[in-house]
Amino acid sequence: MSEMAPPDGVGLAGSGSRDRAAGAGQPGSSGLVDLSTSLGACPIQREALAVTGPDAEGFLQGQLSQDVAALTPGQSAWSLILGPQGRIDAFVRVTRQAADRFVIDTDGPLEQVIARLERFMLRTDVALAPLGWRCIAVRGPNAAAAAVSGVVVGPVPGGGIDVLGPAPAVSQDVPAVAPELLEAHRIRCGLPRMGVDIDERTIPAEAEVVAFTVSFAKGCFTGQELVARMDSRGGNAPRYLRLLTLSGQVGLASGAPIASAGGVDAGRVTSAAWDPIAETTVALGYVKRAVEMPAEVLVAGFSAQAVAVPRR
Repeated sequence: MSEMAPPDGVGLAGSGSRDRAAGAGQPGSSGLVDLSTSLGACPIQREALAVTGPDAEGFLQGQLSQDVAALTPGQSAWSLILGPQGRIDAFVRVTRQAADRFVIDTDGPLEQVIARLERFMLRTDVALAPLGWRCIAVRGPNAAAAAVSGVVVGPVPGGGIDVLGPAPAVSQDVPAVAPELLEAHRIRCGLPRMGVDIDERTIPAEAEVVAFTVSFAKGCFTGQELVARMDSRGGNAPRYLRLLTLSGQVGLASGAPIASAGGVDAGRVTSAAWDPIAETTVALGYVKRAVEMPAEVLVAGFSAQAVAVPRR
């Protein structure tokens, strides 16, 4: 059996308890790993919150957009925590550990999640407890089959898993990947980050996350009205999250302007990264609905290809 060890600064996040390998040691050496064809692992920042108590399931069912009651022990799902007006307060993953115990993890500020949940904890027997966990991201083909050890191992949209717990570990057979490569992969997968690609003004439809975060069969939850209304009308938001690709290495700041090929203002960049394997700059940004995809656009004056973010 291959040895496993948590890379320095690693954390845990995911769906369900799993321990498929044991041992100590460091993951394989880092390098230019193409995560579209090969496995790679990297520590990432995700914070976790335990939600426990006799009323935990019912409380979360009314606060999260996903069908929490349908989760079985060890199963996780991506979800939104919305404000009453339907805007995104938090983009999270929820994992059921037992009938009365759940773990919520997020890449946004945990204090924001706690404050939002506590606003609606009226006459309910629920306890919230931050967990001092770490997380390792494993990306690439068949990532779910990698030998890992963690309290929670959860799937990631676009492929891959996150391994969360006090001491998450990944097999030495999985090479370490630089954070910059992981960021480029995240952007190519179109997975938004809380506080970067999503903020308190964002609505679910424009972030292109409704398909894997919202259950329309579960019943009422806070913020449901806007999501349901937009879905019934075909989900037409004024802008959408798009994947942008530019030739060569271009330094793009958050907020960099996006314009149509004719120079008309069309949106703003939210995150960007250099992809040394493809030798392109990739970015996410919100583009006005009127710009049909795919499209040639200008990003900070540079020519770019814009496409819909991949969803599967």
